[in-house]
Amino acid sequence: MTGLPTIGEPAPDFELANQFGEPVRLSDLRGSSVALVFYPFAFSGVCTGELCELRDNLALFDDDGVRLLAVSVDSKYTLRAYAQDQGFTFDLLADFWPHGDVAARYGAFDTTRGYAERATYLIDAEGIIAAIFRTPLGEPRHLDDYRVALAALRAPAQRPGS
Repeated sequence: MTGLPTIGEPAPDFELANQFGEPVRLSDLRGSSVALVFYPFAFSGVCTGELCELRDNLALFDDDGVRLLAVSVDSKYTLRAYAQDQGFTFDLLADFWPHGDVAARYGAFDTTRGYAERATYLIDAEGIIAAIFRTPLGEPRHLDDYRVALAALRAPAQRPGS
């Protein structure tokens, strides 16, 4: 796949429903930074561990004014049950139909298995990608990866193209 977004480029806009069916459009969040966290499935072991770690460390994002958006191919109904079960207060976005379309635009969709890969995009307040990191199937992202990415978000002069 070519033309995938990279650091220093505008993040592709999208609109997805959150766990309550409310539309969330990336471009409507301009003025705030965003952590876009793609993950395979709600209720799966590694994904739940990752998202619970983010839930337990929300101050890491809140302190920098970063809005956390977690995206999977699950339906909004599954995501609502998942958020309730795990106490997630951040938005869980349903990339359900067209199946995995947003994840694919970010180069984070596994077309053979039909789910989002573990990829994170930190997007600055102007909608520019400040950091990207990912891990392979079965391997969780680490909180330190988020710390490094948030530091990159705070230091825009050090990013390519700035």
